[in-house]
Amino acid sequence: MMLQNIKLKLSLFICFLLLINNVKVSAQENKGYLTNDGTWCWFSDPRAIKVGDYIFTGWVKSNGTIEATKFNYKTLENDPSELYYLLESDDHDNPAFVPTGEGDILAMYTRHSRKDLFINVLEDYKNQSNYSKPQFIHPISKAELEKFPRETMTYANPFRLTAENDRIYCFGRWTGFKPNMMWSDDHGETWSQSKVFITNYPFDINNRPYVKYGSNGISKIHVVFTDGHPRDEPTNSVYYAYYESGAFFKANGEKIRDTTKLPFEPHDADLVFRSNEKEGRAWIADIASDKNDQPVILYTKSPSENNHEYWYATYRKGTWQSYKICDSGKWFPQTPEGKKEYEPHYFGGMSLHPDNAQVVYLSREINGIFEIERWETDDFGKSWSTESITKNSTKDNVRPYVPRGLSANESEMVFWMENEKYIHYTDFKTSIKYFIRK
Repeated sequence: MMLQNIKLKLSLFICFLLLINNVKVSAQENKGYLTNDGTWCWFSDPRAIKVGDYIFTGWVKSNGTIEATKFNYKTLENDPSELYYLLESDDHDNPAFVPTGEGDILAMYTRHSRKDLFINVLEDYKNQSNYSKPQFIHPISKAELEKFPRETMTYANPFRLTAENDRIYCFGRWTGFKPNMMWSDDHGETWSQSKVFITNYPFDINNRPYVKYGSNGISKIHVVFTDGHPRDEPTNSVYYAYYESGAFFKANGEKIRDTTKLPFEPHDADLVFRSNEKEGRAWIADIASDKNDQPVILYTKSPSENNHEYWYATYRKGTWQSYKICDSGKWFPQTPEGKKEYEPHYFGGMSLHPDNAQVVYLSREINGIFEIERWETDDFGKSWSTESITKNSTKDNVRPYVPRGLSANESEMVFWMENEKYIHYTDFKTSIKYFIRK
């Protein structure tokens, strides 16, 4: 009898341990922190990519160190690696990632409005986590600089096109304070000189169009852009074009310009939304494509700086159609008392699912705190179903991002910033969190 009692107690104890273990796994299986010290902006993308079982992403630490991680979304193993020690404490510097045709992972980033562009290489990513030392490249063309005389580099947006023999294109705000492009035909070892591909005439040294990019990874790169910064442009509108086979086109396939004859002007592209005083200045959040490889765009309208409206635009039957998603509230930076907010158009953020553009993850202000939500439409944005990802938070949750390379038949993942402090893009104490939707 005593032996039976001992066996029974032992069995109950083992069951208890298993139960506790399962509870811990359950509590951690779909959400957590990638880092307690990291921030990012939303104009250097893809800031997270999925390759095989891994997510490659990175951030800027509060001391200015650039860091990346290899995150196994099945085991939740998180393996960080330093890219550049003490580069610059500025959220504009976060790395963007692209896989090469040789199976390496490139991390690319710049300093903010300086003259530096850096590349780190991760070889044998399945077995390694540490990137190479940063390589400095300077793609500024003297001929371009003479035509567009302002030398500066901010942002990196790399994309590989398999239809062009794995050529890698990289875009950013470089020569002339304008959108530039360059490319590599040897998996990122060497690069062409950069070319300005969008500008107004006459050239304005202070004008800076903002651009978001998306790609199917095969032959096409989608481009959505604005006239400039909404703080500077009284009517900041939204435009669209795409690159394919050596030229830029409108959504209907009409050619805008060959890459040998760049740049083109904003009015040469598709007008998605014309800003006006009543509807307010626009800014852009994300771009992806639908099942027919037609563009889907997320953008904001700001009838006032205390309310940024979220909008969803699709190209269907030869026309652009836009529908309002929701109001998002004011800016998220924590304005010091007695000070005027320097970045009143820093909205909470939106991100499209790269393989199911009916799904949007967004951040909006609820009871004074920014929360992450999942919104889904089955009628091109006319109506939406919603799901809370965070709620009753004590800290703002902003700038969500769904990793590129994620397919529609896989568990959804979203990453975002949790702000203990965000005063300015150079004054922050933020974390990067994740959520996996089972």
